[in-house]
Amino acid sequence: MILGVSGSPRKGGNCDVMLRTALEAAESGGAEVRAVYLRDYAFSSCIGCERCRRDKACSGLLDGMQLLYPLVERAKGLILASPAHHYNVSALMKAFIDRLYCYYDFDQRKRPGPWSSRLADQDRRAVLLGVCEQRTKEDGMGFTMEAMQLPLEALGYAIAAREALLGVFAKGAVKADADALARCARAGALLAP
Repeated sequence: MILGVSGSPRKGGNCDVMLRTALEAAESGGAEVRAVYLRDYAFSSCIGCERCRRDKACSGLLDGMQLLYPLVERAKGLILASPAHHYNVSALMKAFIDRLYCYYDFDQRKRPGPWSSRLADQDRRAVLLGVCEQRTKEDGMGFTMEAMQLPLEALGYAIAAREALLGVFAKGAVKADADALARCARAGALLAP
């Protein structure tokens, strides 16, 4: 399964369009797909309780993430789509990524010490989609793409594609950009079996 995750608080916005386009391409290639919109889930950011080190699951917070964890575990492909909010991913996307911390295993005898990810070595791949209003990375995208890429790589995902769309703001405006949609579709197709 390919799991698509939109971190946009704006329903029907550019991230949602980009995500649907990528998922449709993966589905056309034979993949089972599922889209989730983080704005539809009530969940908190990580509270740093560290109970997951002992329990091997997020047990410190019982919220909407408990519905998403089984999907993350089942999906061999992951598509993250986030708007740039003040040079970074949206707060929703940041909270989602931080809550994936529960998949790390740590050597409890030494801190800081060696760690590993229970999601690693499973041929997991990811596509990253970002969008911002400004026309250059420096003016608006900032480290949005890296904020998604680095944690996923640490968790064991291979990044199949990154698509950063610049100069797009109006709700759904990306629908008029055939080149941008084609790039999203090509990225999504890379996750098809």
